[in-house]
Amino acid sequence: MEITAIHATPGYAGFFFDDQRAIKHGAQQDGFTYTGDPVTDGFEEIRQAGETLIVDVELADGTTHRGDCAAVQYSGAGGRDPLFRADEFAPVVEGPVAETLVGRDASEFLANVDRLEEIAIGGSQLHTAIRYGVSQALLAAAAAAESTTRTDVLADALGTEPATEPVPVFGQSGDDRYTNTEKMFVKGVPVLPHALINSVEKIGENGETLLEFIEWLTERSQELGPDDYEPRFHIDVYGMIGEVFGGPYDRDEVVDYFTAIEDAAGPYPIQIEGPMDAGGREAQIEAMVELRTGLQEAGVGVDIVADEWCNTFEDVQAFVDAGAADVVQIKTPDLGSVHRSGQAVRYCEGTETRAYLGGTCNETATSARACAHVALATDAAQVLAKPGMGFDEGYMIVENEMRRTIARRNRSRQPELDADEVTADD
Repeated sequence: MEITAIHATPGYAGFFFDDQRAIKHGAQQDGFTYTGDPVTDGFEEIRQAGETLIVDVELADGTTHRGDCAAVQYSGAGGRDPLFRADEFAPVVEGPVAETLVGRDASEFLANVDRLEEIAIGGSQLHTAIRYGVSQALLAAAAAAESTTRTDVLADALGTEPATEPVPVFGQSGDDRYTNTEKMFVKGVPVLPHALINSVEKIGENGETLLEFIEWLTERSQELGPDDYEPRFHIDVYGMIGEVFGGPYDRDEVVDYFTAIEDAAGPYPIQIEGPMDAGGREAQIEAMVELRTGLQEAGVGVDIVADEWCNTFEDVQAFVDAGAADVVQIKTPDLGSVHRSGQAVRYCEGTETRAYLGGTCNETATSARACAHVALATDAAQVLAKPGMGFDEGYMIVENEMRRTIARRNRSRQPELDADEVTADD
């Protein structure tokens, strides 16, 4: 089935773009916004509306298949691509991208996304958001052309055996951490609550506020969760442990704090994302290795999650090869085409590092559903509920997409399973 046209329409994403550097350096909240001036290139305000570029790939049979270009909430931080403006990039999608892909066979997903990744303008690869969104549309088009699921298209491209059960979903609470976390408990969400600990005020001058929150998590999970509920806690601290304690990260004061975190969470497992921000990839890897080694030597069972400075496929390789994390976030918009996220998950296979297929609250329902297929195709350790910060909507979108895909795959395989049963009975 031939690709006949590609269109781009600017729209809104599911949350906002935030200037992380300005927030970490003390910008004060004013209701939902922040006061002060932005410090990261491209920002006009510290918090501004998230944008998406809606991509429609038309096929020769007249059908249209969608993908959404999206960039992370904290664009331009931690080595990521700069702020994504939809109006600026619409001509790129309808120009060089369309010129490259129109006329190609939609069923050749891997060849098409490889061509997409090769497009360069002025000697530079396309913004990650463009590659991310266009590849989603190419994935949907390939699945339609082949009359199969997006999970199966990805599994064929990646050489994997898809998951047969939904991948554990990780819920994110946003700043309304208590109310949204209680919602997660009621629904029995397996990994939670993110908590958005992105300032000294939220962690405490000596880390005490975070410990109090974790103690509350442990107690309240058992009051509200379903029978036999055994959650895994996952807290993103945006480098604030490094801000409070500083390096070196294997010294007694830091290890003692992680011991307190483990005690507060017990008996449930806990993982801490982005414990520090060392300002660059190599420095971040060195600091993470130092911390992880210190925790292991002290017998502290808190896992650490790589996020800052772990953006591209090559970054993921570097963190995994160094043993710098127990879990690495595959931040889907930052890797470009969706198959690159799948390849990054696969790179973790056979290592001590688990793959968390993440992303951002600042995506869309379309990109979130595409990522659900990446999670199933690769059987990732966990997948983020997105978009938005209200929790319920993102959880519904990701969980339901996985459930319906598994059900569809089971229906399509039933004649084969029935035949195997007859053979076995004979």
